[in-house]
Amino acid sequence: MNKIHNISGVIPQLAVKASHHPKRTETGIGALMPWADRLWFITYVAHTRRSGDGTGLFYVDDDMQLHKHPASEVGTYANRMVHSESNTMIIGPHLIDTEGNVRTLAELVDVRLTATCRHLTDPANRVYFLGMEGEFFEVNVRTMEVTFLADLLKELSVEGEAKPHFKDAFCNHGRVIVANNSYYAKDFLNPADCNGRLAEWDGQKWTILERTQFNTVQGRADNDALGPATFAFGQDRASALMKVYLPSTGWQNYRLPKATHTQDHAYTTEWPRLREVESERWMLNASGMYYEMPAMTYADRVWGLRPVCSHLRIVGDFCSWNGMLVMAGDQTTPIDDANLEGGQPQANLWFGKTDDLWQWGKPSGWGGPWWKTEVKAGEPSDPYLMTGFEHKCLHVSHDGEGSANFRVEIDFMGSGEWTPHMTITTQNGAASHVFPTGFSAHWIRIIPEANCTATAQLIYT
Repeated sequence: MNKIHNISGVIPQLAVKASHHPKRTETGIGALMPWADRLWFITYVAHTRRSGDGTGLFYVDDDMQLHKHPASEVGTYANRMVHSESNTMIIGPHLIDTEGNVRTLAELVDVRLTATCRHLTDPANRVYFLGMEGEFFEVNVRTMEVTFLADLLKELSVEGEAKPHFKDAFCNHGRVIVANNSYYAKDFLNPADCNGRLAEWDGQKWTILERTQFNTVQGRADNDALGPATFAFGQDRASALMKVYLPSTGWQNYRLPKATHTQDHAYTTEWPRLREVESERWMLNASGMYYEMPAMTYADRVWGLRPVCSHLRIVGDFCSWNGMLVMAGDQTTPIDDANLEGGQPQANLWFGKTDDLWQWGKPSGWGGPWWKTEVKAGEPSDPYLMTGFEHKCLHVSHDGEGSANFRVEIDFMGSGEWTPHMTITTQNGAASHVFPTGFSAHWIRIIPEANCTATAQLIYT
């Protein structure tokens, strides 16, 4: 057996590399799944399978040896799901049984597959597949019949020259929810024209929920006992976004800090995820920050969300395997030699334990409920996360002349019970407030006393 070299959680022998020809592109690891006594993963190239080779479907065995499966296909894949009724794991265009036998959906090999989710009416036999360009398919897992259902570019009015980037889909509570993360320089300047989408489908009609970048959707499918919520994560120029669906309330809006701006652009988000990493314990990776997140909701509210660390790693997916936390990576990306220092495209895994994340970097970030936002007198902002950061400073500004008052309310317990905390008054259009060190309510919201265009941003260090 070859000696295993472990360097800070990285085993160099497990690296995957794309070849130099016909183009130096990308070899990010898009999906991980423990299955059939192995750790499976699949890679993505930047565009289509003709833009690079040497990548595909791999697995790692219990001796930490890397194997490329003979059925491997080169493509842009980041989807994974277990279809319970047929005991089939789906990853990329491949269907894998509990013995490790692989079937491949030939009709989907050239589709940039980003999500697979359960079926609305025939979950015992069928699933949905989502492509990055908005292709929406139905697949019979048993017969491998593929049916094209919809072009989501048309259904959701995704228009213009900017490329679509559909990233995730999830089915729960009689709806399929999809996320498109289109967000480019023009969208920062003109948010109303953004092609980013969060949308849902009831089997008959598509409904647009948000017109900004959304990256991932996840929850516990049809499990009201441990947590009926469905979570969706995205961002706009003001902050990271969290939308929560509960059957009793419908959709609720929350806002979270960003730990980095390097993941705002559609091409560089790859890939925010919400995953169960220990039994019934979830971790969220979004906007350059890991969070501990409970699967449960109480009193129709999200409780216990707290930041763990800030980081710059590109994490395509993460999971638990053989008692370890495993993260996918995307380490070297020339992208058709746009990066002349990139060299040969390659990626690798990181192995550790969940508690290691607390050592990665103290949580810090910025964001808030408003960024040059039209606000109405007496109408509260979305709740913005406040807990888990040591130092906090609030900056408020508005477009009007003279002074303006903004009431600040705090939800200390995270239960949706708001307490008046202070009123901040602008002088010459702006004001700042430094909170006491360690002040840590769960959520903060701001209420304007007059109609205006306002900005409210919090800096956490």
